[in-house]
Amino acid sequence: MQDTGRQMEVVEKLRELLSADRVTVNETMLEQHSSDESYHAAHLPDVVVFPKDAEEVSEIMKLGARYDIPVVPYGYGSSLEASVIPYQGGITIDFANMNRILEVREDDFLVKVQPGATRSQLEKELKKYGLFFTVDPGADATLGGMAATNASGTTSVRYGIMRDQVRDLEVVLADGSIIHTGSMAAKSSSGYNLNGLFVGSEGTLGCFTELTLKVIGIPEHIMAARAEFASVDDAVDAVIAVMQAGIPIARVELVDEEAIRQMNRYSETDYQEVPTLFLELHGNEAGLQHDVQFMEEIVSDRNCSQIEFETDTAGRNKLWEARHHAAYAFIHNHPGRKQMVTDVCVPISELAGAVRDAREAVEASGLSGGIVGHVGDGNYHILLMLDPSNPMEIEKADRVNERIVSYALERGGTCTGEHGVGTGKQKYQEREHGEALRVMKKIKRALDPDDLLNPGKIIE
Repeated sequence: MQDTGRQMEVVEKLRELLSADRVTVNETMLEQHSSDESYHAAHLPDVVVFPKDAEEVSEIMKLGARYDIPVVPYGYGSSLEASVIPYQGGITIDFANMNRILEVREDDFLVKVQPGATRSQLEKELKKYGLFFTVDPGADATLGGMAATNASGTTSVRYGIMRDQVRDLEVVLADGSIIHTGSMAAKSSSGYNLNGLFVGSEGTLGCFTELTLKVIGIPEHIMAARAEFASVDDAVDAVIAVMQAGIPIARVELVDEEAIRQMNRYSETDYQEVPTLFLELHGNEAGLQHDVQFMEEIVSDRNCSQIEFETDTAGRNKLWEARHHAAYAFIHNHPGRKQMVTDVCVPISELAGAVRDAREAVEASGLSGGIVGHVGDGNYHILLMLDPSNPMEIEKADRVNERIVSYALERGGTCTGEHGVGTGKQKYQEREHGEALRVMKKIKRALDPDDLLNPGKIIE
């Protein structure tokens, strides 16, 4: 909103709608909603609002439509591709006040939540019922944000991604109408799959105001392991062999030498600085004992120099804390620099070559970076450190990203496995989707003809 008088009018209308304390143009608050955790440039919204229910969100959308003002949904700001940065200004809807766990339907293995509820908040509540939510992206993101970007993470190799866990969404559309995209039934052949359409849409098709999610029982027995290998190829080959053997891997993460080095410095661990797999198995105790013996045989045939198991909670938590903090380890060990986190996904058979090529790209750039990956589903990331004020370093990082995306697309992969498109991956959409991108644009125009919902994201 460039017109100051118009902006003041909209702010007053919002205050009448929500009350003055839930509408702010405070400069500090605007700055907090101007960026995410990526290196992408910040941009201030014109106003930030804090609704408490779907009806208020509906009225905000109607107001935006009336005044032709963009509306951007916001969770925790933990996105990595500028998904929540309001590059055209407008109204940012912060869902912090819509953060309740509404209902746990333990007999149906379902939970209803508001979009501002976080993963850790849900996990704490579900423990009372012996249940857990399977999607673990590492960051304590909001569940609405996780659905918006179709998040996944370490457990997707066994339990699937965010799209697989969504049974129903309550969505406020651009015109203020409120719809539901599914039901509580375990399956349906009725109508189009709107859950699949809206999950991953990054706020460009509607604002989520309630989510119905699948949950499962906490496994009887959990065992974690850390396995060290001579090469990335050996580690990936071992994972493929373990999966082919039917061993119930719940998590399997690849961490390269440089990432292990940074983790050791940050987490005060003393792991060998070699390609390493972090694994976790879920099941019953008797079955896992057999699986562990079988897995030891498989990895030893793939040049595994050492494998250590953790069965107690403290040991498992320490192991996974080190892995989850890999990105923060790089940030902590490179003060004054920002992090570009790349995110491509390839067929598993192509992963070893992709990681080798990525390492060559990092070395050629001269930038510091490590590689971590959800090796069980072919998704890997480069944690690349750069000075965002240095155009040459930005250019080098972009070249690394361009190279690995090209490598992935040429081999039937995707430019983003779990972080979303935002603005950072927009330029690859035509190349990846071809004619299907035109279908996506038609859907966007049909649901948001004035391009007011998170404009400039995913589809240009």
